[in-house]
Amino acid sequence: MTESLEFSVLLQLIDEWSAAFRSAVAAAPSLEASVPSCPEWTLFDLVRHLGTGQRWWAATVAAGPAEAPPAKDASEVPRELSALLAWYAESNELLLSALRDAGAERECWTWWGAGVSPTNAWGVARRRVHEVLVHTYDAQLAAGAVRPMPAEIAIDGVAEFLDTCNSTPVAWPHEAATIHYHATEGRSWLLALDGTGAWPAPLTDDAAPASASATGTAEQLLLFVWGRLTLSDLTIEGDQQVFERLIAWDPEE
Repeated sequence: MTESLEFSVLLQLIDEWSAAFRSAVAAAPSLEASVPSCPEWTLFDLVRHLGTGQRWWAATVAAGPAEAPPAKDASEVPRELSALLAWYAESNELLLSALRDAGAERECWTWWGAGVSPTNAWGVARRRVHEVLVHTYDAQLAAGAVRPMPAEIAIDGVAEFLDTCNSTPVAWPHEAATIHYHATEGRSWLLALDGTGAWPAPLTDDAAPASASATGTAEQLLLFVWGRLTLSDLTIEGDQQVFERLIAWDPEE
């Protein structure tokens, strides 16, 4: 792992960004407003997605080590704004309570079991911080008032994405390559793609130049890896096709 936030800090961030998410939803013109960064969703869909996710991960953490995750809650979600916001607040508290009760080191099922990020409550808390952070951006975009992300949280978000979403033992189906991500705030990461899979790799002074590199602010890089920005929003050097292949790659297929 390339970053490491304390468990208590992660819980605080989940709570703070969930409050920011609710504020953005409340400020939007309508729950039927489209979400520009998730064009297939309305704002209601976004709230339902995030709240259902909080409840599912709460149950997953509470269940402890398991071969498979629990079933998702199929309960009806209220459509009136105040009731929906109360439902989301309850969803968030269920997650936080489950994480507090479990403690950072408690093992649980995670979909990144073969990756770099740990399969415990700390790993879940870290993933949910960035899930809430990015979906707060989505909600703010729908409300027409996007606020900058704190650089230190966005920096951890880039690292977390590499540790989970870009961490797999499935063989890279193309010529071996490396990608260098550089945040203008002074942090950098390297992703190696080869026959052993995709893995975050250490940056060393004597390393060969990367096949391709992307430079932007930490927020821009985070939004890029989450699919909210495109290559044209960053400074790209080297073989752009490596990025295009990574974006198109689905290791589960």
